[in-house]
Amino acid sequence: MIAVIYSRKALAVLCVAAILLGSGLHFLHDLWPNFLTALIAPVNESLWEHVKLLIWPYLAAAVILTWGRPGGLRPWLLSLVVMTAVMLAVAYVYHIILGCDALWFDLLLYALVMLLGFWLPTRFSGPFDGTLWTAAAVAGVALVVLSFWFTFHPPETRLFADLSQNPEASASTSQGSLV
Repeated sequence: MIAVIYSRKALAVLCVAAILLGSGLHFLHDLWPNFLTALIAPVNESLWEHVKLLIWPYLAAAVILTWGRPGGLRPWLLSLVVMTAVMLAVAYVYHIILGCDALWFDLLLYALVMLLGFWLPTRFSGPFDGTLWTAAAVAGVALVVLSFWFTFHPPETRLFADLSQNPEASASTSQGSLV
């Protein structure tokens, strides 16, 4: 195994930059609505659309940190999939099942998930080849493709419902599916 070392300063600076960039992306499509901004910024207040706030700033930071390291992006892609699952699961429980809605919670969840994303890849050692790392790369690419697809073809489930337009979508009810 080869230890992968990242500068603490670079990790901290890029983590803060990614959090700020993601926060700014939240408003991009509202300010400049078009096809391209729809691909990288949330087009509504669904839980799924907010995955874009993780994907693009995180991938940009990961590319910078792993530049010149063959296969070095793979642990970051695995971490992105884990981050997405954690964010969606916690947000789903909070907003859909519990019916809560607090901006401070969303911001805290976002920051904590980003911190997880910058910590987790530092726990892996290379070389990053083999089935696990190929699967991680495929899963990361699939996540990006799904973010594009679901922007224009969202399924009719609560995960994809615009919570700002349909307050009942975020409240826990005995009717309807929770998915």
